[in-house]
Amino acid sequence: MSAARIALSALLIVTGLYVVCLVALTLAQRRLMYFPCRASPKDLQKFAEKSGFSSWLNSRGETIGWHRPSQQGPARRCILVLHGNAGCATDRFPYADAFQAIEPIDFYILEYPGYGGRAGSPTQTSLLHAAEEALGSIPKPCAVFVVGESLGTGVAAWLAGTFPQRVSGLFLVAPYNSMTAAAQRHMPLFPVKAILRDRYPSSTWLKQYSGPLAVLLAGKDTVVPTDLGRDLFETYRGPKKLWIEPEADHNEVHDPHGAVWREVLEFWNSSLPGKGGEVVR
Repeated sequence: MSAARIALSALLIVTGLYVVCLVALTLAQRRLMYFPCRASPKDLQKFAEKSGFSSWLNSRGETIGWHRPSQQGPARRCILVLHGNAGCATDRFPYADAFQAIEPIDFYILEYPGYGGRAGSPTQTSLLHAAEEALGSIPKPCAVFVVGESLGTGVAAWLAGTFPQRVSGLFLVAPYNSMTAAAQRHMPLFPVKAILRDRYPSSTWLKQYSGPLAVLLAGKDTVVPTDLGRDLFETYRGPKKLWIEPEADHNEVHDPHGAVWREVLEFWNSSLPGKGGEVVR
């Protein structure tokens, strides 16, 4: 066989393998993006009750997450947590412990469709719909501040951009400017822009929001590259403040840090249009 035929055969084999991989990625992309916990609702309920949380119900009486009222008297604000792509909402109870130790806060943690026994499947559309329903289920007199982590930062950005008068402040932990950019970093050889269904264009959504934005980044984040969160922060035009944990990785930065949590609350309380800053730890 001539060298040309060998080269052509090799090219056809490589091309075929590439196409197979591309098709597999296209079909399995949501299974690669969403990793819901499989704990039973009964077990989750028991754990929640031990932590002082009760089921958060929508207008149809369905559980959409967990709620714990202020532990220090009348609440100054309501915080809504939109968690990352793995685990259950109950895994985020430490957020409530950290924030409620500082001041009176009513705490809400949304569970996504397909997670923790909740009906449905996780997609961008279903998560955004669930977030909208959650926001509408929080009592109107309470000022809502949204905490988003990882995947949930995109949901938080959409919520703030869509309901800017209802969201009083944002705190994004390990955010990205778009899921498309994050996915492209992990799959540089594939046309992510052409095949990705759930794009979460966070920076675009935040253009419709002008409230205070707090951002916490991990300096050694290999899941959501740090520069993508930096880009989101730099392009935001409202009041903002940035914290960086230089030695933290993606998972470590999600653990509540007392000093940062307190500084976020102080920033929310004192921020004015045009004010900003950066804190590097």
